[in-house]
Amino acid sequence: MTEGQDVTDETTEDQTTPAEPEEQLSPKERRGRERSVHSGQAGPAKTIEERNAERLERRRQNAASRRRWRASRREKRQAAGPGEGTPPAERTGTGRPRVRQGVVISDRADKTISVRIDIARQHRTYGKIVRTTSTLHAHDERNEANAGDTVRVVESRPLSRTKRWRLVEVIERTR
Repeated sequence: MTEGQDVTDETTEDQTTPAEPEEQLSPKERRGRERSVHSGQAGPAKTIEERNAERLERRRQNAASRRRWRASRREKRQAAGPGEGTPPAERTGTGRPRVRQGVVISDRADKTISVRIDIARQHRTYGKIVRTTSTLHAHDERNEANAGDTVRVVESRPLSRTKRWRLVEVIERTR
């Protein structure tokens, strides 16, 4: 009887104490825990001087590679010719001023006209013709353009707060 009781007691103890359930972690948390476990050996302790020396060496190497890259870029730019590979901000004084053609919407101000520029171009992805308009103010020294005229304007230095264009010619006059 004692033997049977002992056996049943042991089996009932194992069955009654449930195994601890594993933590339910999301995949993101599980990955984070796996990554947080350090897999390599810790390096030797370094003094501040050693760390600074390593940092300076890294900085020297980076500076040398930057110098090499800049020199190669400079050579490419010189081989391409002046103003070709440089961005517009660096291209001061080179190239031609922009020329636009549009319709005068207002000539009320003295020596100033408002010009509507109509632009129609294809959409990059969809190919549909997209029409946009922009308005700019142009300097008309002799007040020769009237509302409705088709004019050509050229980019110039800032003449006032809003005027950055100059009238070149009146292409077509209204009747």
